[in-house]
Amino acid sequence: MEQKKNTSGRLAFIDWTRGFGAVIMLQGHTFHSFTRTDLRDKGPYLLSQFVGGLPPALFLFLTGITFAFLMDSQEKREAGAWHKIVAALKRSRYLFLIAFLFRLQLYVFGFPTSPASELLRVDILNCMGMAMLILSPMAVFSTVERIRYCTVLGIVIAVLSPVISSIDVSHVPAFLSGYFVPSYTGFGFFPWASFLAFGMVMGSAIRVVKREDLGRAMVWTLALGVGLIVAARQLSDMSYSVYPKVDFWLDSPGLTFIKLGVVLVILAGSYIWMTYAVASRPSLFRQLGMTSLLVYWVHVEIVYGRWFGIWKERLSVGQVLVYTVVLIALMTALSLLQTSGRAWWSSLKAAPVPIPSNSSGD
Repeated sequence: MEQKKNTSGRLAFIDWTRGFGAVIMLQGHTFHSFTRTDLRDKGPYLLSQFVGGLPPALFLFLTGITFAFLMDSQEKREAGAWHKIVAALKRSRYLFLIAFLFRLQLYVFGFPTSPASELLRVDILNCMGMAMLILSPMAVFSTVERIRYCTVLGIVIAVLSPVISSIDVSHVPAFLSGYFVPSYTGFGFFPWASFLAFGMVMGSAIRVVKREDLGRAMVWTLALGVGLIVAARQLSDMSYSVYPKVDFWLDSPGLTFIKLGVVLVILAGSYIWMTYAVASRPSLFRQLGMTSLLVYWVHVEIVYGRWFGIWKERLSVGQVLVYTVVLIALMTALSLLQTSGRAWWSSLKAAPVPIPSNSSGD
C-alpha cells in the first residue's frame, strides 16, 4: 500500500490524529497561561478550555493503540508469556522515566520558586506509565481476545470512577492517591486509564482487520463514535443515577464515553482525510504528531515556565491568538529539526564503512 511506504512503517492517520491533538493542546495551554483574568468568563476562553480538555484522552487512546501494536508484534514472534509481559513492562518503564525526567527538568528550571511537591505530581505521562503497568498482563492474550478483555476493562474503569472518588483517601499519601483517584489537578488511573484500554481495543482491531477492509472499519468507527456521543449525552441528562454522588466534569462515565466518541470520530475522520484527501502530501498535523513528545516537553516550559512570565494572565484574546500561532510555528520548526536529524543519523548509520586499501604494493 502506498500509504505504508509513505509512512516508513507508521500509520499516517495515527500521526495526523496525534498532531491534531497537539495543536488543540497548544492553544488550550496558551489561553490558560496568558489570557487576562477579566476575560476568563468570556466565550473565546471558555471555548478554548472546553476543547482543550480533549487532548489527554486523545493521547492516552493513541498510546493504547501503539501499546496494542507492541503486544501484537510479540504475538507474531511467538514470544513466551513472560517475554510478552516484560516487553510491555519495558514500555511502561520508558514512560515513567520520561515522566520523572520531565518533572525534574521543570523543577530545576523553576528553582528556587518551584515547590518540591511538583516532582511527584501525576501528569499525563505518569498516568500513561501507570496504566501501561497495570494493563501489561493483557499481553499474554491473543489479539482477538485482547479486543474483548480491554473493552470490558475500559468500561469497568469508567464505571468505577465515581465509586473511587467517594472513597476516603485522606490517610493515603498524596503522591500515591494521585495515581488512582480522580482529580481536577492530575491524571488518576480512574477514569483516564479507560482511554488507554479502549485504545488497545482499537489497536488490536486494526491489526485484526484486513488492510483492504480498514476503510470500511473506519466508517463503522465513525458511526460508533457519533452513537456514543449521543447515547452518553442522553444518559448523562437523566435525573436518575445509580451513584450516590457523581461529578460530571471529574468522574462521570458519561463524560468519559462522550470523549471516547469524539476521539473515535476524530480518528476515523483523520483516516479518511489522510487516505483520500492529502495522501502523501506534507501535513502540519502529521509532522507534529511524529514528534509529539518533544513538542509536549518544550511547549510546557515555554508556556508555563518563567521565560515569558511578564505576559502571564496579561494578554487579550487577540494577543493570545498571535502567541499561539507563533508557538505552533516554533514547534513545527523544532519538529522538522528533529525529523531531519533522525533522517541524517539513520543515513549515517546505514552508510557503508570504507575498507582501508592495502597500500603496501603502491
